[in-house]
Amino acid sequence: MSVNDTAHNDNSAWNRQVYHRLKLALSLGLRRQLFLAVCDDLHLRNQVAARLHSTLAYPIGQVLSQPSNAQENSTPVYPRLVTLRLNLNDPNPIVQINQWLANYPPPIVGASQDSPGKPFPVPAFQIVGVEHLTKQPVATQRLFLHHLRLSEQYFSIQESSRFLESNLLLWIPRPWLSAIKQSAPQFWRCRTGVFVFAGEPTPATQNLGYPERFSSSKSLDLGNLEQSILNESVTPGELRTTASELKFKNNSDFPAEIGNGVHKTQEASPSTADLLKAAPQQQESTNQFASESNNQSLSSLSHISSELTELVIATINTNIAQDTEDYLQPQQILLEIEELHEKQLPGEVLAEAYHRLGSLYRLRIEQGDSTLENLMVAIIAYQEAISYDENSPQLPDILNDLGTLYWMLYRTPPNSEEGKTYIEQAIEFYQLALKMISPQTHRETYARVQNNLGTAYGDLARFSHPSENWQQAVLAYNEALNYRTADMDSLKYAACQNNLGTAYWHLGQYNQPIVHLKKAIAAYNQALVHYNPEQEPLKYGMIQNNIGTACWNLAQYEQPAQNLQLAIDVYSEALKYRTPANVPSACAATQNNLGTAYWHLANLSQTTKEARQKYLQLCISAYEEAIALADSLNGIPLSFDLLASYNNLGLAHYQLVIDKSFNGDKATRSQHLEVALDNHLQALNGLSKQPEAYQTTFTYIVKTIRAFHNELGIQGQNLALSKVPSQLLPEILSKL
Repeated sequence: MSVNDTAHNDNSAWNRQVYHRLKLALSLGLRRQLFLAVCDDLHLRNQVAARLHSTLAYPIGQVLSQPSNAQENSTPVYPRLVTLRLNLNDPNPIVQINQWLANYPPPIVGASQDSPGKPFPVPAFQIVGVEHLTKQPVATQRLFLHHLRLSEQYFSIQESSRFLESNLLLWIPRPWLSAIKQSAPQFWRCRTGVFVFAGEPTPATQNLGYPERFSSSKSLDLGNLEQSILNESVTPGELRTTASELKFKNNSDFPAEIGNGVHKTQEASPSTADLLKAAPQQQESTNQFASESNNQSLSSLSHISSELTELVIATINTNIAQDTEDYLQPQQILLEIEELHEKQLPGEVLAEAYHRLGSLYRLRIEQGDSTLENLMVAIIAYQEAISYDENSPQLPDILNDLGTLYWMLYRTPPNSEEGKTYIEQAIEFYQLALKMISPQTHRETYARVQNNLGTAYGDLARFSHPSENWQQAVLAYNEALNYRTADMDSLKYAACQNNLGTAYWHLGQYNQPIVHLKKAIAAYNQALVHYNPEQEPLKYGMIQNNIGTACWNLAQYEQPAQNLQLAIDVYSEALKYRTPANVPSACAATQNNLGTAYWHLANLSQTTKEARQKYLQLCISAYEEAIALADSLNGIPLSFDLLASYNNLGLAHYQLVIDKSFNGDKATRSQHLEVALDNHLQALNGLSKQPEAYQTTFTYIVKTIRAFHNELGIQGQNLALSKVPSQLLPEILSKL
């Protein structure tokens, strides 16, 4: 069964049909059926639930056929349907059902000396009271969804549980229908039927505010964000422009270990948390009074969902010190919507009012005021607008914006368990928008949504089927570029090429690396053409950095010397614009990549002895610059693994000394080995919770101490051991 269409003028006739279908489904006697009954009108819900209980709990036929021996033993008539109210202290329907069955096990009937008898069938259960969760803390709401996710096993796995023989009817309001779809997909997939009752009011709001946190956004256009993200330091490891016009950032580190103990780090963007606005200061008492009075007027609304009203109140309380006119706008629009409901005006009129409310909050988000409440109001208001007017000419743009908002739920760190679901929801909205757009007549909109779709597929690749999802991202970006030309908007065109390059880079990590890496480099070069290094130095430097990483990657498969030299050239070019003064963290990341490229070039078999010494010296200089910059940032998140850089620097000093072409005297040899040992010890200090990396670094330390002995004799070894923390000495001595 699928969700019923509730767009009927005669609610009574519609509800009678839904009731009879639900009653029939419960009466069939099938096992392990999961039904969802959706009703926003609590009075109607109570009536229907009570009627089901009175009709099905103790059917007349059951009472008349009660076995005589059970009656003689005063065994009570056992119900066929049990109604339970959700326990808000521990909102776990399965636990409640099992507890009820433990307290009231099915009685055994027909027992005799010759027969053990059989128990009554396990009853069906209807759960009410889910609507009260909206008044509970966010943690309680999420706990309920968590329990639903875990309950999949009761419907899909054969286990020794009485509940498996039962049916469940869960009564929910519309917002929780959406929440279950998004956040308990396993539970949703197990459903047998969804029965939607019409009533007054019948809001179609979705999402309940249970996500932990949202990040800031500057536009839901998704086309203009493509430019802004280029301000951030991003490399193919994480390079994707984001889905709205804001400087969206990501706080993931992606070190990739490369042969011989050197790590190549793909640079990622800093944390979005850096962009979150600080909490407003404490308001004046007059503003507090105004807030309380306005809250009272909004709390009396009866035709608007309580979730939307409470979120708007929260935004008013937060922003009460700001411009009074802007602060009053949400309240005025809500009061207008309430009046429109009371007058029973056409859905198009209501849709327009809800759309204005969503657009007001979208404007706040564009201006950087991206709070949980603002984003949720925008989501709910836009979804309300769609529910009242599915033929609006603005529908493609609304669907695109909703896709972006759901994408933002995932991109906000820390990623929640629902992250994958948020991305999938975003993809659904983008795909639905594309079905409603003609690329010939709406080229810009079509290209924008395709670009967003590519971004979402790239994020989905983190969760599952990376090769397939990156391939989908490539298709989407290429489709966008079919309709977004450099002549139309050179910067948007360049940003989309940049995205395409990143998608190809990722795809090259899974199949056809040479083909896809070359396509990545070509796309990055296409993007680079449209950025003037004098006018856009940070964007220009970032894309140069991306090209360098792709060239370095390609060097692992063909023409290593040529491609590594290309990587070094473009990294050096990037550093002209990614300077310590402008973007120290990005500069450090590029210096780190440059050091790695020099290290690999030094270790190629065709590299001469003289060139090897030169490249190792340049490698050391680059790593030293990266580490010095990182240390100066005082805890600012880095996009590369600093501990790996310490190890890499130590390895470079070590290799310089043990290389046969090294001509330094004993003092110089000792100096290089001491620096190598110091850096490995520095790395070891931070790796206590990473056993594998800790053991690798410990091995480097032992090798360096052996080099002290080989190069400088017993005095050199004693010098090295004097630098080692005492607790490490027993294990080190046993390995020498």
